[in-house]
Amino acid sequence: MSILSEFKTFAVKGNVVDMAVGIIIGAAFGKIVTSFVGDVIMPPLGILIGGVDFSDLAITLKAAEGDLPAVIIAYGKFIQTVIDFIIVAFAMFMGIKAINKLKHEKAAEEPAAEEPAAEPEITAQEQLLTEIRDLLKQQHRP
Repeated sequence: MSILSEFKTFAVKGNVVDMAVGIIIGAAFGKIVTSFVGDVIMPPLGILIGGVDFSDLAITLKAAEGDLPAVIIAYGKFIQTVIDFIIVAFAMFMGIKAINKLKHEKAAEEPAAEEPAAEPEITAQEQLLTEIRDLLKQQHRP
C-alpha cells in the first residue's frame, strides 16, 4: 500500500473529521473562557485585592532603550492564564462527569443481555471424527 493511499484512508476516516471539529470547538471555547476570566472574573478580583489589574502585573528586568523594547516578566498574564486553565479543566471535568452519568443510566435502562446458548453436546460420531482428524494431523507433521 502506497503512502498516498494510506494517507487517503487515514484522512477520510470519521475520527479525523471528529478530531478537527473538536479542535475548532475547543479553540472557540478557549476564547470564551479567556474573555470570561479577563472581562468578568479578574476585574472584581482586582477590586477585592485593592484595585489591582492583573494584566498589568509585571517585573521589569531591563527598561526600554531607544528602539529596543523593555524586557519584562508578565506574571499577571500568567495568573490569568492559570485561572483560564482551571476553568477549562473544571468545565471538561463536569462535561465528562455528565456524559458518564448518562452512559451509566442508559446501561441501567437496557435489559440484561441474554445468556449465550450452551454449546451443543458432541455426538459420539463427531467425537470419533475429531480424533481421526487429530491423528491424521500428527502423521503428516515432519
